[in-house]
Amino acid sequence: MIDVRALRQDPGAWRAALRRRLDPAVDALVDRALALDARRRALLVEAEGLKARRNAQTEEVARRRRAKEDAEALMAELKASGERVKGLDAELREVDAALDAVLLQLPNLPHADVPDGDAGANVVVRTWGTPPTFDFAPKPHWELGAALGLFDLPAGAKLAGSGFPLFRGPGARLVRALQSFMLDLHTREHGYTEILPPLLVNEASMTGTGQLPKFAEELYAVPADGLWLIPTAEVPVTNIHRDEILEAAQLPIAYCAFTACFRREAGAGGKDTRGLIRVHQFDKVELVRFVAPATSDAEHARLTGHAETVLQRLGLPYRVLALAAGDTGFASARTFDLEAWAPGVGTWLEVSSASTFTDFQARRAGIRYRPAPGAKPEFVHTLNASGVAFPRTIIALLEHYQQADGSVRIPDALVPYLGLERLVPRA
Repeated sequence: MIDVRALRQDPGAWRAALRRRLDPAVDALVDRALALDARRRALLVEAEGLKARRNAQTEEVARRRRAKEDAEALMAELKASGERVKGLDAELREVDAALDAVLLQLPNLPHADVPDGDAGANVVVRTWGTPPTFDFAPKPHWELGAALGLFDLPAGAKLAGSGFPLFRGPGARLVRALQSFMLDLHTREHGYTEILPPLLVNEASMTGTGQLPKFAEELYAVPADGLWLIPTAEVPVTNIHRDEILEAAQLPIAYCAFTACFRREAGAGGKDTRGLIRVHQFDKVELVRFVAPATSDAEHARLTGHAETVLQRLGLPYRVLALAAGDTGFASARTFDLEAWAPGVGTWLEVSSASTFTDFQARRAGIRYRPAPGAKPEFVHTLNASGVAFPRTIIALLEHYQQADGSVRIPDALVPYLGLERLVPRA
């Protein structure tokens, strides 16, 4: 959530910054927020003035009664002003609710270093590794997975519908190996505390991280219980400290979590619906950090590096993209996407987004810290990254390490977890 006081003080600068997101709804939302804020302040001034006058009148009524003077007219005036105060308080509650609703729809300000433009203006900031060359035609992962008996997409569709893959045998074992490998890497070498959160969260949690109200149609809901299936572990893990005041000595706080994730928008418009490229349910290791604002940019670089280490250990060529303002997510101030090369489908696939949210999520979720003992609490900065998402990582692994005989070599870092050096086609 943005700071309405800062918006009020320099609306031109905020409007210009938000327009970089190329969202046509932003101007109207800013206008509405400013109008509601002005009305709210006017109501407060009137209500506070009226209450101060009532206090004085109450004392005067008491004095007149002690002096046995007539106070009937003043009592009538007090009654009328009391009704007016009730009306002002009721209107103020309505305006507060309306203002909060508008502020919840406004996106975060883009970081000053974010390039202008839409997705076409995303910038490749670095690459790692060299895409492989083959002396045979590389196969896409859906052919490799079927031949190796790793997953059964028709069975998943029978059970739940398109976009819900079923892994079996060595495929299920591969998922388990990736989970253990990534969690061990992040907890043992990167200093994260492992979390196993609920897969269902309440509305306050979804609102705190920015999924609600804007993205309700892209989420899976359980309305009978007022709960939502998580689209990412970012939601429950960030909300661990909702409505808390942390101490400076606690920061940075670093959590990692492996969960299933659920997203309705997967495969929207029929795009990339074959295989594992876009699915409604997928597994992911998520990294979440709570940091002091002064360290935010450095922490973002560190977080991105943690996600990159996963791909480096797996030997997968990748590139890092700095997303342009028009392609940056609603709650994010700046995002670096990690894209792994998938030679079977001949494209780069996003396997991680590393984002800094500045104080946007912290304001929504009420997460503050005390910079020094006794100091006034300030909002923390929150960051997160996929460390990393499984489906496209599995795609890159299968397509990158495929052999001419149809087998797939397992990278050295994963062999101890999988217990296999090679996946071979079924007989």
